[in-house]
Amino acid sequence: MKFFIPLLMFVGFVFSCGNASEENQKQTPTNDASIIFGDKNYNFPTLSPPAKEQAVRWGVLEDFLAEAQNANGSNYQDLRNRSERLKEYADSLFSNVPDTLNTKPIHSRLMVLKTRSALLFQASHQATIDSLKVQQSLEEMNGAVNNLIVQLNEKFQKDKIDFSRKEDEDKELKQQQRYKDSIINLELQDKKNKNM
Repeated sequence: MKFFIPLLMFVGFVFSCGNASEENQKQTPTNDASIIFGDKNYNFPTLSPPAKEQAVRWGVLEDFLAEAQNANGSNYQDLRNRSERLKEYADSLFSNVPDTLNTKPIHSRLMVLKTRSALLFQASHQATIDSLKVQQSLEEMNGAVNNLIVQLNEKFQKDKIDFSRKEDEDKELKQQQRYKDSIINLELQDKKNKNM
């Protein structure tokens, strides 16, 4: 009998601890919609005029940039929805690159963008919210968008410089040709003068 009361207390304690852990497991995680991710005032670099013109032709780029801008300052539920659209847009961007933009640097930026949007989608669709992971994923996706915009601007700037250089080379070649032609004309005239 001496051992019976402590044994009953011990068994009761074990069962009560077991029930508490089961209750904790049965509770469903709540997704707090009041958490805001990103910075509402965050702005991406602006596209240069030729890059904007290309973005209009490449319609999905405009949609992607608008969605990425709106993802900043979103609550959890909005971010989940936006991350799904961002992932779809990034897949479309990656698979439908216009010929004028199909360069290795832009291709690699698009691959990073596709990966970052997929990671944001994955982080925002977890069973439980890891707000730090979601915030980091959003920031990394913002960085990928920034890099793409910078690369697009640089590509068009380089194209402009190359075009200008080509025009300058053409002008120089024309001047050299005119100079050669004038020398030939002078030599021909000199020969005519000698023959007379």
